[in-house]
Amino acid sequence: MNNWQSPSVYNNQTIEQQEEIQRSFILRVYAWMTLGLIVTTVAALWTIYTPGLMNTIVTTPLLFFGLLMGELVLVIVLTAAVSRMTPAMAGLTFLGYAVLVGVTFSVLTLIYTSTSIALTFGITASTFGIMTLFGYTTHRDLTKLGNLLIMALIGLIIAMLANLFFKNPAIYWVTTFVGILIFIGLVAYDTQKLKKMSLAVSQDGEVAAKASILGALSLYLDFINLFLLLLRIFGRRR
Repeated sequence: MNNWQSPSVYNNQTIEQQEEIQRSFILRVYAWMTLGLIVTTVAALWTIYTPGLMNTIVTTPLLFFGLLMGELVLVIVLTAAVSRMTPAMAGLTFLGYAVLVGVTFSVLTLIYTSTSIALTFGITASTFGIMTLFGYTTHRDLTKLGNLLIMALIGLIIAMLANLFFKNPAIYWVTTFVGILIFIGLVAYDTQKLKKMSLAVSQDGEVAAKASILGALSLYLDFINLFLLLLRIFGRRR
C-alpha cells in the first residue's frame, strides 16, 4: 500500500489546526458510540429484569423478527435520509436503534452465561481499542484494504445466510474466524476514513454533527458484530 500523508494545508488550515479538528471530531464520534453502547446495555438489562417482556419476546418469534427488521429499517433510514434530518432527529434515530439492539441482545443471556458474555465484551472492547488506535495513528492508506474487506463482508453474509439452511459446522467456524478478521480490519479502516472525513465536514457545524452520528453508527456496527462473532468462541452455553 502507498503511504498516506495528510496535506500540510487543507482549506488554509495548518497541520496543528487539522489535528485539532480531527481529534475533536473523533472524540464526538466516540462519545456517540459510547452512549449507544450504554443505551444498548441498559435496554438489555431492562428487558432481562422484565420477565413478562422477556417471555413475550422468546415465545413470539414474529415479535423477535419484527424487532430485527426494525433495527434494519432504522439503519437504512439513518444512512439514507440523514441529510434531511436535524442532528437531534439523527441522534434519536441512532439511540432508537441502540435500544432495539439491547432488547434483542437480552436473549443472549438465555444461551450464554453472564460471565462469558462479560468476558467477551471485555475482549471485544480491548481488540476494538487497539485497532481503532492503529487506524487513527497509522500513515498507511487503508483504502484498498477497506475495499477488499467490504467485498469479503458481502461474501461472508452470503455464506452465513446459506449456512442457515446447510447447518454445516465447518462453514460455521470458517465464517466465524473470517468474520472476526474482517471486522477487526474494518475497525481500523473506518477509523481512518472518519479521520480523513473530519476535515471535509469541519466547516459546517450541522453537517459535522450528523457526520459524527453516522460515524458512531459505523463503529457501533463494527463493535457489535465483532462481539457476536467472538461470543461464538468465548461464550459458554448454559
